[in-house]
Amino acid sequence: MNGTEGSPSHAEMGHEHHEVEGPGYPTPMAMRTESGREKTAYVMAPRVGMENDGPDIVGVVDVDPSSDTYSELIDVVEMPNKGDELHHFGWNACSSSCHDEHLSRQYLVVPGQRSSRIHVIDAEDPRNPEMVKVIEPEEVYEHDLSAPHTVHCVPGGKVVISMLGDANGELPGGFLQLDQEDFSIDGHWEVDRGAMELNYDYWYQPRHDVLISSEWAAPNTYYPGFDLEDVEAGKYGDSIHIWDWEDRSHVQTLEFGEPGLIPLEVRMSHNPEETQGYVGAALSSNVIRFYETTDGRWDWDVVIDEESREHEDWDMPVPPLITDVVLSLDDQYLYFSNWLHGDVRMYDVSDAGNPRLVDRIWAGGLFGDRQSVAGTDIRGAPQMLQLSRDGRRLYWTTSLFSSWDNQFFPEIGEEGSLMLKADVYPEEGRMELDEDFLVDFGEAPGGPARAHEIRWPGGDCTSDVWQ
Repeated sequence: MNGTEGSPSHAEMGHEHHEVEGPGYPTPMAMRTESGREKTAYVMAPRVGMENDGPDIVGVVDVDPSSDTYSELIDVVEMPNKGDELHHFGWNACSSSCHDEHLSRQYLVVPGQRSSRIHVIDAEDPRNPEMVKVIEPEEVYEHDLSAPHTVHCVPGGKVVISMLGDANGELPGGFLQLDQEDFSIDGHWEVDRGAMELNYDYWYQPRHDVLISSEWAAPNTYYPGFDLEDVEAGKYGDSIHIWDWEDRSHVQTLEFGEPGLIPLEVRMSHNPEETQGYVGAALSSNVIRFYETTDGRWDWDVVIDEESREHEDWDMPVPPLITDVVLSLDDQYLYFSNWLHGDVRMYDVSDAGNPRLVDRIWAGGLFGDRQSVAGTDIRGAPQMLQLSRDGRRLYWTTSLFSSWDNQFFPEIGEEGSLMLKADVYPEEGRMELDEDFLVDFGEAPGGPARAHEIRWPGGDCTSDVWQ
């Protein structure tokens, strides 16, 4: 199926509701309706490139409105070394293994983008997580990989991490597989990487024997900051890759060219019957829909096209820079952030090939008409997004990557970034900024930090996959 109107609803998927023995929920609908409100958030918060460049932290944020410490940073897990640049992280197990009684969603796998060091945090007590294991970079380099990015738990007691470079920070990247029991390194996930050189984010759908990966650049290209000459030299990606899940082999490349420069976050439909999804092309500032065709090949269309804007301080039009995308668990709403412009958008994608803009919020950025919340100046703009499981609260942080922050929003490097929230009314198709919710990572213990990716203890829209 290709995600058009008339596709089966979640209730019609043939994956029955029943008691699960392992982690997560049997269906996306069960997670959305039965999981309860989020009370705690884990937030990656690096200090690389800060004036006070102490160790990175994983922050524990209270998001329970009945709590006396609501919207406060109530605990941190400090990394044992400096310079990791925590970026994205994930769970050891999720709903893809919901029927495996031997697994539980207990450990956060927390890689360092710059250091290639991988940390394992025990979050059995959600508000008192503890570091339990560190995989040193030398162990990763033995497999000629570096720069870990996306962490997904996969069926069979494994964890797979997309790796953006080789041991020297050049190309090609690949995928590193860990054992879920002791977090030892198994080696490469992929058996045949084919034409894939660049890597970034990925999503997988085992029911349809497919994995989709996207592209950024070689670590040595993006680490120093953004240089337009690198784009012109072809050092940044413009494609996504289709993999055979069972064979672990590359089978097709969808090359976007100019409309799809720097395709970052991959979001496939949560409904495991669907074979379609979206990727945000950051520099081109387009949202591209990819889908399987009737002959088993994959194709794509630009379904949202954002426009650059003139700015008095820029000698070229400013692209919106779509940096994150999130899809609600019922696959009805797509949200994305325009990090340079300063807005977060809400689209109705119930007709998957024809997204319809229903609302947006401006908060910070180069063009936002709202530049402060709760009396605090917004440093940066909407960037990493996370939606509540019931689809009624959208949270975001304002930092992208240390060197890119310092280039475009230097105040983040001086004072730290923020975590903000909007209330969502899905029945009405609208959002409203919560002007009383603000978590200022400039006040983090040990000094300012860059709040980045967000996760819920019970799983979320960007970590869980269903079989």
